[in-house]
Amino acid sequence: MPHTKDDFPDALYSAAQVRALDAELIAAGTAGFELMQRAARATWRAIVRRWPDAHELTVLAGHGNNAGDGYLVATLARRAGWSVRVLTVGEPRRLQGDAANAHAEAVAVGVPMEPWSDEAELRGVLLDALLGTGLSGDVREPYVRAIDTINVSALPVAAVDIPSGLCADTGRVLGTAVVADLTVTFIGLKLGLFTGEADRVGELVFNDLHADPDIVDAAPASARLLSPHNLPRLTPRAATSHKGKFGHVLLIGGDRGFGGAIQMSAESALRCGAGMVSMATRSEHVSAALTRLPEVMVQGTHSANQLMGLLQQASVLVVGPGLGQAAWGRSLLSAAANAPLPQVWDADALNLLSSGEVRLPEQCVITPHPGEAARLLELSTAQVQADRPAAAHALSQKYTATVILKGAGSLIASPDGRLAVCSQGHPAMATAGLGDVLAGVVGALLAQGMEGFEAACLAVWLHANAGAQAGRSGRGVAAIDLIPAIRQLLEEHSPCLK
Repeated sequence: MPHTKDDFPDALYSAAQVRALDAELIAAGTAGFELMQRAARATWRAIVRRWPDAHELTVLAGHGNNAGDGYLVATLARRAGWSVRVLTVGEPRRLQGDAANAHAEAVAVGVPMEPWSDEAELRGVLLDALLGTGLSGDVREPYVRAIDTINVSALPVAAVDIPSGLCADTGRVLGTAVVADLTVTFIGLKLGLFTGEADRVGELVFNDLHADPDIVDAAPASARLLSPHNLPRLTPRAATSHKGKFGHVLLIGGDRGFGGAIQMSAESALRCGAGMVSMATRSEHVSAALTRLPEVMVQGTHSANQLMGLLQQASVLVVGPGLGQAAWGRSLLSAAANAPLPQVWDADALNLLSSGEVRLPEQCVITPHPGEAARLLELSTAQVQADRPAAAHALSQKYTATVILKGAGSLIASPDGRLAVCSQGHPAMATAGLGDVLAGVVGALLAQGMEGFEAACLAVWLHANAGAQAGRSGRGVAAIDLIPAIRQLLEEHSPCLK
């Protein structure tokens, strides 16, 4: 059955896992060609639904099973009266098994076919049936030129299973990749469709091809896609509740010139339900903080010694927003690192961690963007982005921490191997301060009793969806715009009262 982004399944798979699942379905009695026909029908329905007035289709076919899907879609289009032709980038004589049978069906109904060349005219809707999920290395010729031609055509583009050239496991572009308007994927959702350069996917439609749910549910998966249905929940509050039951978040940061960062973190912690919120910051920022947030207990802090009393009262620390990397920030971070409390480390706390000056305590959540992740792993940012799931897992193992690897398709990794992906968000969120807000949300959820991985998952989802709401008005989103929306989303998800 078809699924849209509002009801996608939770499980995300690697390409190898989906191939194993496909083989298991065939072994259980569903013929491979039947699965290919189902995939073609699902793709054809999605194309007609997206472009009902097109009536013209150009299929670019390789020589694997992805091409077989394309030949069968061409057959369906021909039978429906569309003008259709196949440009064969891969030689048809190399087709085998089910793909060869699909080619034979297209020939039998008279689908016009011609070898692809640089001079071939592209018309109507383009169907990318070139490479599929089996690609391991960079795209080679003649597929590079074919993909580049698709991308400059300005025609509508649909992709079978995954845009050719996009890695199904990581979302990395393998040299070059199709930019699709519509991607129809099958049997199991691939992890690479939701992180990395997944903006090349366009509208995503998933069809399970009527796969046996018992077989699918028993198959191992690589990650979980966050949705309102699988997010952890805060428990409702009893009528006898008081502030002491919901934790005390201490936020540490805001060196000279960076006072706004720690204030945004404090405000998001307050608005997400922490029982008490304190802030340790530069004395110069105390008046502004109290004016904006009179509910927050603010202490002007000159040295680590002044933190000791606050550390004894706190139940959760958020360290790093606006902290800086000068002596002041280093001393406060050193004191926090020795406190036996659950902690969230962000921004300059992570930069100082990467320098080796301090050790991360237990029960931490760290929130790096790709550049910070690269420093923590002693890699380049490009290497992190080339395999974001591997980077998230590596950080989690290296620091024995829950990791939020921020970016398009944010990833949450736990030291026990769990991995979650958030596909929500908006390009308007590319602005300063949003990480400070996220850190405060995580701190508030930890303070209310959530385990680190669960708090990180819920916080990332709330933050991304609030950003998507704010982004509907276009660019110009400010970080503080998200805080009221996060509060409302949290209440809708986890009501305060039963």
